[in-house]
Amino acid sequence: MLLPKRVKYRRVQRGRLTGKAMRGNTVTYGEYGLQSLEPAWITSNQIEAARIAMTRYIKRGGQVWIKIFPDKPITEKPAETRMGSGKGSPEYWAAVVKPGRVMFEIGGVTEDLAREAMRLAAHKLPVKCKFVKKEEKESEE
Repeated sequence: MLLPKRVKYRRVQRGRLTGKAMRGNTVTYGEYGLQSLEPAWITSNQIEAARIAMTRYIKRGGQVWIKIFPDKPITEKPAETRMGSGKGSPEYWAAVVKPGRVMFEIGGVTEDLAREAMRLAAHKLPVKCKFVKKEEKESEE
């Protein structure tokens, strides 16, 4: 599971999931990517489950890149606790994902193999996803 080695602040505020992804919205490393169509918090367990689903299907062929990192601590208060008495303790880590963000990339495999691997990974994630290809530079003349 992914989590930061150390953080400056142990607890953070929730924030808002408005707008589109301005960075990380293109395929950079591999040839194919899995792009988010909805905003969400994606937990480290979900990222790991998607990674395992992809690597199992491609049977150690090609390479997988994870382009999101869970750096937001999500806190929870214990069950049956009265109101007040401060913020809860950090329970798990999540990555903030906005629409348009490329979450996973894959390279070194055929398109139909990559498409099926990404489909299996998308089932593990709490957002609707789209399969995208690397944009070739048309301005090379």
